[in-house]
Amino acid sequence: MGHGHGHGHSAGSNRRLLTAALVLLVVFMAAEVVVGVVANSIALISDAGHMLTDAASIALALFAMRLAARPASGAYTFGWKRAEILSAAANGLTFVLLVAYFVYEAVRRLIEPPQVAAPLVVGTALTGIAVNAVASWLISRADRTSLNVEGAFQHILNDMYAFIATVVAGVVVWVTGWSRADAVAALVVAALMAKAAYGLLREAGRVLFEAAPSGAPPAEVGAAICGHPDVTGVEDLHVWTVTSGFPALSAHVSVRPGGDCHRVRRELAELLHERFQIDHTTLQVDHVPGTTCRIAGARP
Repeated sequence: MGHGHGHGHSAGSNRRLLTAALVLLVVFMAAEVVVGVVANSIALISDAGHMLTDAASIALALFAMRLAARPASGAYTFGWKRAEILSAAANGLTFVLLVAYFVYEAVRRLIEPPQVAAPLVVGTALTGIAVNAVASWLISRADRTSLNVEGAFQHILNDMYAFIATVVAGVVVWVTGWSRADAVAALVVAALMAKAAYGLLREAGRVLFEAAPSGAPPAEVGAAICGHPDVTGVEDLHVWTVTSGFPALSAHVSVRPGGDCHRVRRELAELLHERFQIDHTTLQVDHVPGTTCRIAGARP
C-alpha cells in the first residue's frame, strides 16, 4: 500500500487574518444595530443581522480550524479535519435561515412601508462598505481553497453587496420619498444570500457524501490506472475528499504475472499525483493473469 499526504495549510496565518476581520466586524456591527433601530430601517437591520452571522461564521471557522489541526489518534484516523466542512455547511444553513426571515420582513414592509431615516441609512451603509471591504481583503489573503475559509469569505462578500444595495435604497428614499425601496434592498440581499447558501451547501454536501473531487472523475481515474502496461484490472475504486484540499483514493489493482507490484504501485502513485493531484492513495496490488485491463466496482 502507498500513502502520500499533501494537505497542509498555513493555519496560523489563516487564524490571524480571520481574527482581525472578526474584531473589525464586531465593533461595526454593534454600532449598526443602534443606528438601524434609530433610523427604523429594515435594510440596515438586515445588514446588521447578516453581519452577526458574518462574525459567527468567522468564529465558527476559527474553532473548526483548531479542531482540524488536531492530530489523528484513536478511532479518528483522519483526525478532525472534516470539522471545517461541517463549519462550511453551518454557514450555508445560516444563510438559509436569514433568507427566510428577511424575505418575510421585507414583504411585510412592502405592504405597510414605515418611515425610514434615509440620511442615517446612507451614512451607515457607506461606512459598512468600507468595513466589509477591509474584512474581505483580510480573508481573501487566507487559504480560500479551504471550504471553511471560503464560507466565511462568502459571508463577508455578501454583506458588502448588501451594504451597496442599502446605499442605493437609502438614496432612493432620500431623493424620492419612496420608502418601499428599503424593503426592496432587503429582498436583493436575500437573493444574494440564497445564491451563496446554495454554493456552500452543494460543495459541503459533496464532501460529506464522499463524492469524487470535481477534477478526478472515477471513470477517468480508473482509465488512467488501466493505462499502465502492467495493469490487468482495477476493482473497488473509491475516490473521495476527506476535507478541502485532501482528496483520497483506494483501489484493488491487478498486475500481470511477472510484473513488479512495488514498482507498479509507485508509478501509479506518481501518476495519480501528477494528473489528478491525489496524494493520499491506498493501492492493493496483486498478480492476476490477463492481458486486457478491466475496471470493476468504480465508486465515487
